[in-house]
Amino acid sequence: MGTDAMRKVVLAYSGGLDTSIIIPWLKERYGCQVIAMAGDVGQGAELEGLREKALKTGASKVYIEDLRREFVTDFIFPTLKAGAVYEHKYLLGTSFARPLLARRQVEIARKEKADAVAHGCTGKGNDQVRFELAYKSLAPELRVIAPWREWDILSREDALAYARKHRVPVTASRKSLFSRDRNLWHISHEGGPLEDPNWEPEESLFVLTRSPEKAPGRPAYIEIGFEKGIPTSLNGKRREPVALVQELNRLGGTHGIGRADVVENRLVGMKSRGVYETPGGTLLMAAHRELEALCLDRDTTHYKALVAARYAELVYYGQWYTPLREALDAFVNVTQQNVTGTVRLKLYKGNAIVAARNSPYSLFRADLASFTMGAYNPKDAEGFINLFGLPQQIQGLLKKS
Repeated sequence: MGTDAMRKVVLAYSGGLDTSIIIPWLKERYGCQVIAMAGDVGQGAELEGLREKALKTGASKVYIEDLRREFVTDFIFPTLKAGAVYEHKYLLGTSFARPLLARRQVEIARKEKADAVAHGCTGKGNDQVRFELAYKSLAPELRVIAPWREWDILSREDALAYARKHRVPVTASRKSLFSRDRNLWHISHEGGPLEDPNWEPEESLFVLTRSPEKAPGRPAYIEIGFEKGIPTSLNGKRREPVALVQELNRLGGTHGIGRADVVENRLVGMKSRGVYETPGGTLLMAAHRELEALCLDRDTTHYKALVAARYAELVYYGQWYTPLREALDAFVNVTQQNVTGTVRLKLYKGNAIVAARNSPYSLFRADLASFTMGAYNPKDAEGFINLFGLPQQIQGLLKKS
Protein backbone atom coordinates (compact mmCIF):
# COMPACT_ATOMS: atom_id res chain seq x y z
CA MET A 1 0.00 0.00 0.00
CA GLY A 2 1.50 3.35 -1.10
CA THR A 3 1.74 6.42 1.05
CA ASP A 4 -1.49 7.78 -0.48
CA ALA A 5 -3.40 4.48 -0.43
CA MET A 6 -6.10 4.07 2.20
CA ARG A 7 -8.84 1.62 2.98
CA LYS A 8 -11.33 3.77 4.91
CA VAL A 9 -11.84 7.45 5.57
CA VAL A 10 -14.49 8.89 7.90
CA LEU A 11 -15.79 12.19 6.56
CA ALA A 12 -17.52 14.86 8.65
CA TYR A 13 -20.54 15.16 6.37
CA SER A 14 -23.20 17.86 6.28
CA GLY A 15 -24.77 17.24 2.89
CA GLY A 16 -23.84 20.72 1.73
CA LEU A 17 -21.96 21.56 -1.43
CA ASP A 18 -18.44 21.01 -0.12
CA THR A 19 -18.87 17.70 1.67
CA SER A 20 -21.12 16.35 -1.09
CA ILE A 21 -18.38 16.61 -3.70
CA ILE A 22 -15.71 15.41 -1.27
CA ILE A 23 -17.14 11.87 -1.28
CA PRO A 24 -16.44 11.20 -5.00
CA TRP A 25 -13.20 13.19 -4.78
CA LEU A 26 -11.85 11.04 -1.94
CA LYS A 27 -12.72 7.87 -3.81
CA GLU A 28 -10.97 9.10 -6.94
CA ARG A 29 -7.93 10.49 -5.15
CA TYR A 30 -7.29 7.76 -2.59
CA GLY A 31 -9.23 4.74 -3.84
CA CYS A 32 -10.83 4.32 -0.42
CA GLN A 33 -14.18 3.62 1.14
CA VAL A 34 -15.79 6.78 2.46
CA ILE A 35 -17.88 6.60 5.62
CA ALA A 36 -20.04 9.69 6.08
CA MET A 37 -20.71 10.91 9.62
CA ALA A 38 -23.35 13.57 10.28
CA GLY A 39 -24.02 14.89 13.77
CA ASP A 40 -27.46 16.22 14.63
CA VAL A 41 -26.73 19.34 16.67
CA GLY A 42 -30.06 20.92 15.83
CA GLN A 43 -29.88 21.74 12.13
CA GLY A 44 -33.41 20.40 11.65
CA ALA A 45 -34.64 19.90 8.09
CA GLU A 46 -31.08 19.93 6.75
CA LEU A 47 -30.79 16.30 7.89
CA GLU A 48 -33.73 15.14 5.78
CA GLY A 49 -32.65 12.74 3.06
CA LEU A 50 -29.04 12.95 4.18
CA ARG A 51 -28.45 9.20 4.40
CA GLU A 52 -29.84 8.56 0.92
CA LYS A 53 -27.88 11.47 -0.54
CA ALA A 54 -24.57 10.29 0.95
CA LEU A 55 -25.09 6.72 -0.27
CA LYS A 56 -26.11 7.92 -3.73
CA THR A 57 -23.00 10.08 -3.89
CA GLY A 58 -20.76 7.10 -3.14
CA ALA A 59 -20.50 6.65 0.64
CA SER A 60 -20.14 3.04 1.76
CA LYS A 61 -21.82 3.69 5.12
CA VAL A 62 -23.55 6.58 6.83
CA TYR A 63 -23.77 7.47 10.53
CA ILE A 64 -26.32 10.07 11.63
CA GLU A 65 -25.80 10.76 15.32
CA ASP A 66 -28.19 12.63 17.64
CA LEU A 67 -25.80 14.84 19.59
CA ARG A 68 -28.23 17.56 20.64
CA ARG A 69 -28.35 16.92 24.37
CA GLU A 70 -24.60 16.63 24.84
CA PHE A 71 -24.17 19.68 22.61
CA VAL A 72 -26.24 21.70 25.08
CA THR A 73 -24.97 20.21 28.35
CA ASP A 74 -21.29 19.68 27.48
CA PHE A 75 -20.57 22.65 25.23
CA ILE A 76 -23.28 25.34 25.30
CA PHE A 77 -23.85 25.46 29.06
CA PRO A 78 -20.15 25.55 30.05
CA THR A 79 -19.61 28.43 27.63
CA LEU A 80 -22.71 30.19 28.94
CA LYS A 81 -21.51 29.83 32.54
CA ALA A 82 -18.15 31.26 31.51
CA GLY A 83 -19.90 34.25 29.91
CA ALA A 84 -17.74 33.73 26.83
CA VAL A 85 -18.47 36.03 23.88
CA TYR A 86 -15.89 36.51 21.14
CA GLU A 87 -15.06 40.13 20.39
CA HIS A 88 -18.13 41.36 22.29
CA LYS A 89 -20.66 40.06 19.73
CA TYR A 90 -20.21 36.47 18.59
CA LEU A 91 -21.83 33.84 20.85
CA LEU A 92 -19.66 31.04 19.40
CA GLY A 93 -22.40 28.87 17.89
CA THR A 94 -20.27 27.28 15.18
CA SER A 95 -17.09 27.30 17.25
CA PHE A 96 -18.16 24.90 19.98
CA ALA A 97 -20.13 22.59 17.68
CA ARG A 98 -16.94 21.55 15.86
CA PRO A 99 -15.12 19.87 18.78
CA LEU A 100 -18.25 17.81 19.50
CA LEU A 101 -18.57 16.67 15.88
CA ALA A 102 -14.85 15.90 15.73
CA ARG A 103 -15.06 13.85 18.92
CA ARG A 104 -17.82 11.65 17.56
CA GLN A 105 -16.06 11.39 14.20
CA VAL A 106 -12.94 10.07 15.93
CA GLU A 107 -14.98 7.55 17.90
CA ILE A 108 -16.51 6.23 14.67
CA ALA A 109 -13.12 6.15 12.94
CA ARG A 110 -11.77 3.92 15.69
CA LYS A 111 -14.85 1.71 15.64
CA GLU A 112 -14.53 1.27 11.86
CA LYS A 113 -10.74 0.90 12.01
CA ALA A 114 -10.38 3.77 9.54
CA ASP A 115 -7.05 5.10 8.33
CA ALA A 116 -8.00 8.77 8.28
CA VAL A 117 -10.58 11.42 9.01
CA ALA A 118 -11.59 14.18 6.60
CA HIS A 119 -13.50 17.45 6.73
CA GLY A 120 -14.86 19.95 4.23
CA CYS A 121 -13.52 23.16 5.78
CA THR A 122 -11.85 25.65 3.48
CA GLY A 123 -8.18 26.51 3.76
CA LYS A 124 -8.99 30.08 4.80
CA GLY A 125 -11.38 29.56 7.68
CA ASN A 126 -11.40 28.82 11.38
CA ASP A 127 -13.21 25.50 11.20
CA GLN A 128 -10.25 23.61 9.73
CA VAL A 129 -8.32 24.52 12.88
CA ARG A 130 -11.17 23.53 15.19
CA PHE A 131 -11.58 20.10 13.63
CA GLU A 132 -7.90 19.35 13.35
CA LEU A 133 -6.92 20.48 16.84
CA ALA A 134 -9.60 18.14 18.16
CA TYR A 135 -8.18 15.30 16.04
CA LYS A 136 -4.69 16.00 17.37
CA SER A 137 -5.90 15.90 20.96
CA LEU A 138 -8.18 12.89 20.67
CA ALA A 139 -6.60 10.72 17.96
CA PRO A 140 -3.11 11.90 16.99
CA GLU A 141 -2.47 8.62 15.18
CA LEU A 142 -5.12 9.23 12.49
CA ARG A 143 -4.22 10.89 9.21
CA VAL A 144 -6.14 14.07 8.40
CA ILE A 145 -7.37 14.84 4.88
CA ALA A 146 -8.43 18.41 4.10
CA PRO A 147 -9.49 18.44 0.42
CA TRP A 148 -9.69 22.23 0.23
CA ARG A 149 -5.93 22.29 0.83
CA GLU A 150 -5.24 19.61 -1.80
CA TRP A 151 -7.55 19.88 -4.79
CA ASP A 152 -7.63 22.49 -7.57
CA ILE A 153 -11.15 23.69 -6.77
CA LEU A 154 -10.71 27.35 -5.87
CA SER A 155 -14.25 28.72 -5.48
CA ARG A 156 -17.86 27.77 -4.92
CA GLU A 157 -18.41 28.18 -8.65
CA ASP A 158 -15.71 25.56 -9.27
CA ALA A 159 -17.35 23.31 -6.70
CA LEU A 160 -20.72 23.64 -8.43
CA ALA A 161 -19.11 22.71 -11.74
CA TYR A 162 -17.48 19.63 -10.16
CA ALA A 163 -20.85 18.62 -8.70
CA ARG A 164 -22.54 18.84 -12.10
CA LYS A 165 -19.79 16.82 -13.74
CA HIS A 166 -20.09 14.04 -11.14
CA ARG A 167 -23.91 14.20 -10.95
CA VAL A 168 -23.88 15.24 -7.31
CA PRO A 169 -27.19 16.85 -6.24
CA VAL A 170 -26.67 20.11 -4.33
CA THR A 171 -28.93 22.90 -3.13
CA ALA A 172 -26.49 25.77 -3.63
CA SER A 173 -26.61 27.66 -6.91
CA ARG A 174 -24.99 30.64 -8.58
CA LYS A 175 -27.92 32.73 -7.38
CA SER A 176 -27.55 31.69 -3.74
CA LEU A 177 -23.96 31.69 -2.60
CA PHE A 178 -24.44 32.30 1.11
CA SER A 179 -22.63 29.82 3.32
CA ARG A 180 -24.77 28.92 6.32
CA ASP A 181 -24.24 26.86 9.45
CA ARG A 182 -27.21 26.07 11.67
CA ASN A 183 -27.52 24.33 15.01
CA LEU A 184 -29.53 24.57 18.23
CA TRP A 185 -27.68 27.70 19.32
CA HIS A 186 -27.60 29.79 16.17
CA ILE A 187 -27.43 30.14 12.43
CA SER A 188 -24.54 31.91 10.71
CA HIS A 189 -24.53 33.55 7.29
CA GLU A 190 -21.33 34.25 5.33
CA GLY A 191 -20.18 34.78 1.78
CA GLY A 192 -21.84 36.31 -1.26
CA PRO A 193 -22.89 39.95 -0.78
CA LEU A 194 -21.83 39.75 2.89
CA GLU A 195 -18.22 39.87 1.75
CA ASP A 196 -18.81 43.59 1.28
CA PRO A 197 -18.91 45.03 4.83
CA ASN A 198 -20.71 48.06 3.39
CA TRP A 199 -23.69 45.93 2.31
CA GLU A 200 -26.70 45.94 4.62
CA PRO A 201 -28.27 42.49 4.89
CA GLU A 202 -31.66 42.17 3.23
CA GLU A 203 -34.53 40.84 5.31
CA SER A 204 -34.69 37.69 3.17
CA LEU A 205 -31.30 36.66 4.61
CA PHE A 206 -32.65 35.96 8.09
CA VAL A 207 -34.02 32.59 9.15
CA LEU A 208 -34.52 32.45 12.94
CA THR A 209 -35.49 36.03 13.75
CA ARG A 210 -38.29 38.33 12.70
CA SER A 211 -37.45 41.89 11.76
CA PRO A 212 -37.70 44.12 14.87
CA GLU A 213 -39.90 46.45 12.83
CA LYS A 214 -42.36 43.59 12.26
CA ALA A 215 -42.11 42.12 15.77
CA PRO A 216 -45.19 42.28 18.04
CA GLY A 217 -46.19 45.76 19.14
CA ARG A 218 -46.67 44.62 22.74
CA PRO A 219 -43.84 43.26 24.92
CA ALA A 220 -43.73 39.72 26.28
CA TYR A 221 -42.35 38.81 29.69
CA ILE A 222 -40.45 35.61 30.38
CA GLU A 223 -38.74 34.27 33.50
CA ILE A 224 -35.65 32.06 33.27
CA GLY A 225 -34.58 30.02 36.28
CA PHE A 226 -30.98 28.98 36.99
CA GLU A 227 -29.36 26.46 39.31
CA LYS A 228 -25.62 26.92 39.84
CA GLY A 229 -25.38 28.87 36.60
CA ILE A 230 -27.29 26.32 34.51
CA PRO A 231 -30.69 27.31 33.08
CA THR A 232 -33.30 24.82 34.24
CA SER A 233 -36.73 26.43 33.94
CA LEU A 234 -38.84 28.79 31.88
CA ASN A 235 -41.78 30.66 33.37
CA GLY A 236 -41.69 28.48 36.46
CA LYS A 237 -41.72 25.14 34.62
CA ARG A 238 -38.68 22.88 34.50
CA ARG A 239 -37.44 22.25 30.98
CA GLU A 240 -35.04 19.74 29.54
CA PRO A 241 -31.92 21.40 28.09
CA VAL A 242 -32.75 20.93 24.39
CA ALA A 243 -36.40 21.92 24.78
CA LEU A 244 -35.42 25.00 26.80
CA VAL A 245 -33.06 26.30 24.12
CA GLN A 246 -35.61 25.57 21.38
CA GLU A 247 -38.39 27.46 23.15
CA LEU A 248 -36.14 30.44 23.87
CA ASN A 249 -35.14 30.48 20.21
CA ARG A 250 -38.80 30.68 19.26
CA LEU A 251 -39.57 33.45 21.74
CA GLY A 252 -36.49 35.49 20.96
CA GLY A 253 -36.93 35.08 17.22
CA THR A 254 -40.56 36.20 17.38
CA HIS A 255 -39.47 39.46 18.99
CA GLY A 256 -36.53 40.11 16.65
CA ILE A 257 -33.88 39.39 19.28
CA GLY A 258 -30.44 37.92 18.65
CA ARG A 259 -29.12 39.41 15.41
CA ALA A 260 -25.44 40.30 15.20
CA ASP A 261 -23.61 41.70 12.19
CA VAL A 262 -19.92 41.10 12.94
CA VAL A 263 -16.61 41.95 11.31
CA GLU A 264 -14.38 39.56 13.23
CA ASN A 265 -10.71 38.68 13.39
CA ARG A 266 -10.24 35.11 12.22
CA LEU A 267 -7.60 32.97 13.83
CA VAL A 268 -5.82 32.52 10.50
CA GLY A 269 -5.22 36.24 10.23
CA MET A 270 -7.73 38.00 8.02
CA LYS A 271 -10.92 39.81 8.94
CA SER A 272 -14.21 38.28 7.88
CA ARG A 273 -17.81 39.39 8.02
CA GLY A 274 -20.64 37.21 9.28
CA VAL A 275 -24.23 37.71 10.29
CA TYR A 276 -25.38 35.58 13.21
CA GLU A 277 -28.83 34.87 14.61
CA THR A 278 -28.74 33.60 18.21
CA PRO A 279 -32.15 34.42 19.72
CA GLY A 280 -32.28 31.95 22.61
CA GLY A 281 -28.59 32.34 23.35
CA THR A 282 -28.94 36.11 23.56
CA LEU A 283 -31.72 35.73 26.13
CA LEU A 284 -29.74 33.21 28.19
CA MET A 285 -26.58 35.31 28.15
CA ALA A 286 -28.50 38.42 29.24
CA ALA A 287 -30.27 36.59 32.05
CA HIS A 288 -27.17 34.77 33.28
CA ARG A 289 -25.11 37.96 33.30
CA GLU A 290 -27.79 39.72 35.34
CA LEU A 291 -28.03 36.93 37.90
CA GLU A 292 -24.25 36.95 38.33
CA ALA A 293 -24.40 40.69 38.99
CA LEU A 294 -26.65 39.90 41.93
CA CYS A 295 -24.75 36.90 43.30
CA LEU A 296 -21.01 37.41 42.68
CA ASP A 297 -18.77 39.66 44.74
CA ARG A 298 -16.92 42.52 43.07
CA ASP A 299 -13.46 40.92 42.80
CA THR A 300 -14.83 37.66 41.39
CA THR A 301 -17.03 39.55 38.93
CA HIS A 302 -14.16 41.61 37.61
CA TYR A 303 -11.73 38.71 37.36
CA LYS A 304 -14.32 36.48 35.73
CA ALA A 305 -14.63 39.05 32.94
CA LEU A 306 -10.97 38.41 32.13
CA VAL A 307 -11.56 34.67 32.18
CA ALA A 308 -14.60 35.06 29.92
CA ALA A 309 -12.55 36.82 27.25
CA ARG A 310 -9.81 34.18 27.36
CA TYR A 311 -12.37 31.36 27.37
CA ALA A 312 -14.01 32.86 24.27
CA GLU A 313 -10.64 32.94 22.51
CA LEU A 314 -9.97 29.29 23.36
CA VAL A 315 -13.34 28.22 21.98
CA TYR A 316 -13.01 30.37 18.87
CA TYR A 317 -9.46 29.14 18.25
CA GLY A 318 -10.50 25.48 18.47
CA GLN A 319 -8.64 24.81 21.71
CA TRP A 320 -11.51 23.05 23.46
CA TYR A 321 -9.55 19.92 24.37
CA THR A 322 -6.79 21.68 26.26
CA PRO A 323 -5.67 21.76 29.90
CA LEU A 324 -6.28 25.51 30.03
CA ARG A 325 -9.93 25.20 29.02
CA GLU A 326 -10.43 22.50 31.64
CA ALA A 327 -8.70 24.66 34.26
CA LEU A 328 -10.87 27.65 33.39
CA ASP A 329 -13.94 25.43 33.68
CA ALA A 330 -12.85 24.55 37.20
CA PHE A 331 -12.61 28.25 38.08
CA VAL A 332 -15.97 29.02 36.46
CA ASN A 333 -17.71 26.17 38.26
CA VAL A 334 -16.57 27.54 41.63
CA THR A 335 -17.96 30.96 40.72
CA GLN A 336 -21.32 29.42 39.85
CA GLN A 337 -22.05 27.75 43.20
CA ASN A 338 -24.40 30.55 44.25
CA VAL A 339 -25.65 31.62 40.82
CA THR A 340 -29.13 30.30 41.50
CA GLY A 341 -32.34 32.24 41.05
CA THR A 342 -34.61 33.76 38.44
CA VAL A 343 -34.37 36.62 35.98
CA ARG A 344 -37.38 38.23 34.33
CA LEU A 345 -36.88 39.67 30.85
CA LYS A 346 -39.10 41.93 28.77
CA LEU A 347 -38.89 41.10 25.07
CA TYR A 348 -39.70 43.98 22.80
CA LYS A 349 -38.72 44.72 19.21
CA GLY A 350 -35.17 43.39 19.20
CA ASN A 351 -34.46 44.13 22.86
CA ALA A 352 -34.13 41.86 25.89
CA ILE A 353 -34.74 44.24 28.78
CA VAL A 354 -34.07 43.09 32.33
CA ALA A 355 -37.22 43.60 34.39
CA ALA A 356 -36.44 41.75 37.62
CA ARG A 357 -33.94 39.42 39.24
CA ASN A 358 -34.13 37.34 42.40
CA SER A 359 -31.83 34.90 44.22
CA PRO A 360 -31.63 33.34 47.67
CA TYR A 361 -27.89 34.05 47.43
CA SER A 362 -28.22 37.70 46.53
CA LEU A 363 -25.43 39.94 47.85
CA PHE A 364 -27.60 43.02 47.42
CA ARG A 365 -28.38 44.62 50.80
CA ALA A 366 -31.09 47.24 50.73
CA ASP A 367 -29.98 48.66 54.08
CA LEU A 368 -26.52 49.31 52.61
CA ALA A 369 -27.58 50.45 49.14
CA SER A 370 -30.41 52.72 50.26
CA PHE A 371 -29.94 56.52 50.24
CA THR A 372 -30.88 56.41 53.89
CA MET A 373 -27.75 55.59 55.88
CA GLY A 374 -29.11 52.66 57.90
CA ALA A 375 -26.32 50.16 58.65
CA TYR A 376 -23.78 52.25 56.75
CA ASN A 377 -21.65 54.71 58.73
CA PRO A 378 -20.65 57.59 56.42
CA LYS A 379 -17.85 58.60 58.79
CA ASP A 380 -15.96 55.45 57.73
CA ALA A 381 -15.64 56.88 54.24
CA GLU A 382 -13.28 59.67 55.27
CA GLY A 383 -10.44 57.41 56.39
CA PHE A 384 -11.00 55.10 53.42
CA ILE A 385 -10.78 57.98 50.94
CA ASN A 386 -7.65 59.36 52.62
CA LEU A 387 -5.80 56.04 52.35
CA PHE A 388 -7.17 55.10 48.93
CA GLY A 389 -6.28 58.52 47.56
CA LEU A 390 -2.86 58.79 49.24
CA PRO A 391 -0.80 58.01 46.09
CA GLN A 392 -2.72 60.64 44.12
CA GLN A 393 -2.30 63.14 46.92
CA ILE A 394 1.47 62.62 46.90
CA GLN A 395 1.55 63.05 43.11
CA GLY A 396 -0.46 66.25 43.48
CA LEU A 397 1.97 67.63 46.11
CA LEU A 398 4.92 66.78 43.87
CA LYS A 399 3.42 68.66 40.92
CA LYS A 400 2.61 71.63 43.12
CA SER A 401 6.18 71.86 44.40
